[in-house]
Amino acid sequence: MSESPDAHSLLSASSQLNLMEIDAIDDKEFDIPQVDTPPTLESILNEPEDEDEQFVLEDTCLLNTENMDAHSCDTSSLASSDSGDPAHLKRKKRTVDLNATVHGSVLRHSLLKGISAQIVSAADKVDAGLPTAITVSGVIAVGTSHGLALVFDANQALRLCLGTTATGAEYGAVSALSINHDCSRLLCGFAKGQITMWDLANGKLLRTITDAHPPGTAILHVKFTDDPTLAVCNDSGGSVFELAFRRVMGMRSCDSRCLFSGSKGEVCCIEPLHTPPDLRDHPITHYSLLAMGSLTKILVIGLKPSLKVWMTFPYGKSDPSSVPQLAWQFVPVQKTVNPILAFCRGDTVHFLLVKKEETGTIHVIKQRQLHLSCDIISLSWINSRTLVLVDSHEKLQVVDRPSQEVLETLDLDQVQLVYNSRHFKSLATGGNVSQALALVGEKACYQSVSSYAGQIVYLGTKSAHIMTLRNWRERVDCLLKQERFVEALSLAWSFHEGTAKAVLGLFGDPVKRKGVVADKMVEILFQFAERSLKKCPEQGKIQVMEQHFQDVVPVLVDYCLLLQRIDLLFNQLYGRLVENVVAKGVFLESLESYIIAERLGHLTTPVMRDLLAHYHGNGMMDSLENCIVHLDVTSLDIQQVVQVCWENQLYDAMIYVFNSGMNDYITPMEKLFAVIGPPLREGRTLTDEQVVMGNKLLVYISCCLAGRAYPLGDIPEDLVAQVKNQVFEFLIRLHSADSEEEEEVFPFVRTLLHFDTREFLNVLALVSYINSQETQHDTQTFEDFKNDKQALEYQQRIVDILLKVMVDNPDFTPSQVGGLFTFLARQLAKPDNTLFVNRKLFDQVLEFLCSPDDDSRHTERQQVLLELLQVGGVVQFDEGRLLALAEKAEFYQICEFLYEKKHLYDRIIDCYLRDPLRKEEIFSYIHNLLSMPGYSSEEKKTVWDKTLQHIQELVTLDPSKSADLVACHFSEEVRPIISQLQDDQLLFEFLGWLLEPREGHHPGAALTLEPDLHELQVGLLCRFAPQKLQSFLQTSQQYRLEEAIQVTEQYHHSEATAYLLERKGDAHGAFTVLLKTLKEKLALLTPESEGAGGGRRVEEEEEEEEEEGEPTLRRVEDSLSDIIALCHRSSQNLNQQQREVLWFPLLEAMMAPQKLLKGPGAKHTSEALKELTMKVLNSMSSFIPLPAIIQRILQDPVYGKGKLAEIQGLILGMLETFNYEQTLLETTTSLLNHDLHWSLAHLRAAVTRGLHPRQDHCNICLQQYKRRQDSAEEIIIFSCGHLYHCQCLQQKDCGRGLTSERQQGWSCYKCSSNQGGRGGASGEPGRGRSTSLAQTRVTSVHRDGGAEAHGKKVFIEATLDPQQEQSWDQLRCLYRGPSRLAILSELSHCHSNEKAGLLNPAQPGAGSIFHSENFQLKLSPPPLVEE
Repeated sequence: MSESPDAHSLLSASSQLNLMEIDAIDDKEFDIPQVDTPPTLESILNEPEDEDEQFVLEDTCLLNTENMDAHSCDTSSLASSDSGDPAHLKRKKRTVDLNATVHGSVLRHSLLKGISAQIVSAADKVDAGLPTAITVSGVIAVGTSHGLALVFDANQALRLCLGTTATGAEYGAVSALSINHDCSRLLCGFAKGQITMWDLANGKLLRTITDAHPPGTAILHVKFTDDPTLAVCNDSGGSVFELAFRRVMGMRSCDSRCLFSGSKGEVCCIEPLHTPPDLRDHPITHYSLLAMGSLTKILVIGLKPSLKVWMTFPYGKSDPSSVPQLAWQFVPVQKTVNPILAFCRGDTVHFLLVKKEETGTIHVIKQRQLHLSCDIISLSWINSRTLVLVDSHEKLQVVDRPSQEVLETLDLDQVQLVYNSRHFKSLATGGNVSQALALVGEKACYQSVSSYAGQIVYLGTKSAHIMTLRNWRERVDCLLKQERFVEALSLAWSFHEGTAKAVLGLFGDPVKRKGVVADKMVEILFQFAERSLKKCPEQGKIQVMEQHFQDVVPVLVDYCLLLQRIDLLFNQLYGRLVENVVAKGVFLESLESYIIAERLGHLTTPVMRDLLAHYHGNGMMDSLENCIVHLDVTSLDIQQVVQVCWENQLYDAMIYVFNSGMNDYITPMEKLFAVIGPPLREGRTLTDEQVVMGNKLLVYISCCLAGRAYPLGDIPEDLVAQVKNQVFEFLIRLHSADSEEEEEVFPFVRTLLHFDTREFLNVLALVSYINSQETQHDTQTFEDFKNDKQALEYQQRIVDILLKVMVDNPDFTPSQVGGLFTFLARQLAKPDNTLFVNRKLFDQVLEFLCSPDDDSRHTERQQVLLELLQVGGVVQFDEGRLLALAEKAEFYQICEFLYEKKHLYDRIIDCYLRDPLRKEEIFSYIHNLLSMPGYSSEEKKTVWDKTLQHIQELVTLDPSKSADLVACHFSEEVRPIISQLQDDQLLFEFLGWLLEPREGHHPGAALTLEPDLHELQVGLLCRFAPQKLQSFLQTSQQYRLEEAIQVTEQYHHSEATAYLLERKGDAHGAFTVLLKTLKEKLALLTPESEGAGGGRRVEEEEEEEEEEGEPTLRRVEDSLSDIIALCHRSSQNLNQQQREVLWFPLLEAMMAPQKLLKGPGAKHTSEALKELTMKVLNSMSSFIPLPAIIQRILQDPVYGKGKLAEIQGLILGMLETFNYEQTLLETTTSLLNHDLHWSLAHLRAAVTRGLHPRQDHCNICLQQYKRRQDSAEEIIIFSCGHLYHCQCLQQKDCGRGLTSERQQGWSCYKCSSNQGGRGGASGEPGRGRSTSLAQTRVTSVHRDGGAEAHGKKVFIEATLDPQQEQSWDQLRCLYRGPSRLAILSELSHCHSNEKAGLLNPAQPGAGSIFHSENFQLKLSPPPLVEE
């Protein structure tokens, strides 16, 4: 048993202790053998953290069911079991969760093999029964189900077996255990309520306590306090008692005091505050605090100096089956150590800090809660920052309290945790406990978990287990054993930085601790590198090998840099990785990200050489360039690097090496000019690479002139002025170093201008700005001034060169030349300008830009000239000449710019109209100028007049915007404008937009025009857009009806004419027009005469029928719908004779064509016409009596001469309508009768309901309702159940109404006084009314002068008071809104009049119930009235 845990764990699976092969029983020790040389409990509880554990079973992550002892595997399941409660014998098996986190394995889980062996042996050999309770102090005590208590010493050797199975039979199972702080006494609580005290020195029974609490209840908890003469116990009745032990004259006694009665709420958990030995003099100890957890709240009470409740705290909402938990711990907070109480019920752990104030009171401060997504059944502190929880799925969770982070989760299935359900249900005493307590007991395991000195012991059905925190080194080694190197390094780094949780074994000052951890990390890095080289796949794809090392090498580099161990990285680790070619490549490539992030600035010479060779060999030139510009120059072989850079066009890196390594800022420029100069001189197009180089060159020059290093950083301050001067000198060289004879002067300036004129000038402008900013500083030395002066001379020199090169040079475009002069104008406009430019040059440029010879760059030249003018300043041109040139060159934006300066706004309109690119903008320009302030009335008038002159052009350009403009600013000039418009189509579009309704706040929104203009638009609509005519007539109300009718008749628009006639009130005229149209359309369906179609073949007729019949039928149907709608609208206000005048001609018109349709081809048309005739008949039936309709049909020759079968369809259709209406009427009557019956029945039930009084005495005088035998007294009962004498109520003035006694209304005195100020919200739910639906007055009448004991109640009267009348009104209004009859009648009306009101806005059916927003059709059954 003394071998190391590493060796032991390797052998544990095969050489596990088999408990079935234990030696014979030893009689001296109750036939329970001792284990040979067992490990001591002291060695577990008190060993130094760095030493190895003597009886570690396995690492948590390696623990599985194979490693458990034989008996564990023989149980019914691997899950936990209650000690004898059958409900817990079968639990679901759960898989082991091997979740690896950065915290590693925090807990060391060990099996107490000696104790486990003794528990199983005792059960088998001496019938000790299953274990039921455990407690730990200096020794470990285990209680059994047959009443024994086994006491083990620190070596796990059985030292005492207290009690016998005989006492077990009398007292029941051991249900609770407690050891005092000096390990001299043991308290045992039993399932039948007895408590025994034992001397642990000699095993003597000192006390048997049977009367400390009510009989018939099990002991759930018994606990010593810090005072050895004081203990507390908690029974299954939910009560808590204090036990005070006395010894007088050699006699031992125990005084019991009830601290909390179970009748006030059942307590199921108690926890006295135990003070550690080093805090015995803490001021809080004088109070002997006790925490108690009931089913609804927790209480903290002080037992000393006198009993006092210091605090109560409710749990909040929780599951009734959740187990309350309590745990105390002394925690250092703000340089003081105070106890914190952790408590929970369900998934939320609350923390209360308890401290003693100077005044002597206890102050409780609520701390931050901890929320978990599990139901907690056990809660323990393992140190002052860490909690260990067990949930209802037997998952153990280690939680860091400050960060609320779950550090580790373990599965306790293999422990087979013991539950205390039998004792909570008090099965030993007959199960006389409340259902609530029994429900909590299902998950209670209080006696199976015991914590002491940083260890927690868990009791299983056949074993005991101990949990301790691993020290930091052990946690790292655990991960290393599993070859999880990355996680091991991450965990070690968290120890190094002090961010790890639940840290054990790191002592001393921070520097020393970091050193210890760093040494361990270096050791891990070597192991990781060795393992990766050994495990590298020997053969296979190169990608697989690369991936293998990509998972390793960046981790090595990262941690070496974090530990600032560059020597380790480049000497030992790199020297080892070089042996593998793939590992070397991955290592060199991984350095790039660290170099770019500037975490690695210096490489050793061998590594730099390898880096260059590798990146160059693999074509990773961009990466190489990125690395070079971020590295320290001293680590580079400059000659080799420059050669590689130039060969591979790594210009950024080359510039960096020249600048930083040799302070040479000119050579890189020469090299770049040599590349881009020749193709530009020869006029060739540059390649993409050359364009990139040219851009780099411009950026490089701007950086040098601005004092910035390229590509990043700053030029050293002592070199800034020198670099500027060198660059200027270089740019203004007359010839390059190796120039040829034909080279033009100033090649460098010329090259840059050809490459990108605008950007080169921007660079010069930027430098000029920086210089001007620098000269503004007050403190300047003479050297600074001299440098500034020199820089200004250089600037003037460059300007002169620019002018010399570009002016009168055909190689440069107008844009380039204009850009130069814009740049010069901007420089000259500055207040501190020192440049000089000849003014004649600007005139020369003006001529050049305005030359009309070249039309190809018209827009470009105009834009350049505009920019030049906008710069302004000292550049002044002769405006007259400029204007003439601009007009000649058609530079309308220039003209606008000049007119704007001269306030000639009317001339600007001409500019817009002539400029094809900006014509559309003229409308917004005119509108803004006429609307905005800032312009004089004369200026606005000239623009106004000019607009009127060009109105024809504007309307042609955009009629819509022109109409908006006219409506807004020219509303008085509409008629003259219209007279100018000659084109009718244009006039139609303009008028259409002008008459369209507008939204907005300007006056045009309410533009009203004369009626003749509206009539003109009606005529134009008839010509150009007849489909929009009807909607215009409906929306516009400005036209005159007579004139509009003349117009529509002129253009033969019958629908519009009919609409206007109907508006006029001539419904018959409208009908005549529509009827005429209908007849014309019907005529198209029938052949004009027999002879006309005699020569045509049947086939032709059928084809024509197919082609033309369908559209014609559709047109007939549309026309018929319009005329029916008109008849509907008109019939409302006509008498019977007038209605017949409308409907019968329509019917005749529909029936007349049917007699002309003959032959097989006309069958489809005939059917369609009959269907339409049926539609007319259905519509008529609402207004014309059925007999009159049938008579007219029978008189018609089509139907009159034929058989009855031909008109059968029509007759049946009418009968169907009649049947529908009859059914509707019967249904309506039935519904009304049902409603009335239901309402009356419920009213009668409510009014005649009997009343039941709550008491038999008056609620005012509190006397029996029958006070005197001889007199008859009136009694009043209310629906709330209160009863009063009539006289008492009258005295309290509760009668409402001062007329006769019969009409008096009563209110309940008690309810009305209680509800004062609370809005009547009080009272029990079903008894809210303080007055009854039928106020009942009862008179007590006694026969024979009071000979009978009980009076006969006689019903006197039942009246409705105002409150009851209000209830009745509410009952009647349950169906507030229209009656069902009203709904059905309107539905039937709408059925027969589908389009009524749609085409007649004057009569929209305003009275309809369906137009109400609040209308709801209630189809559910009637609601039940509250009884």
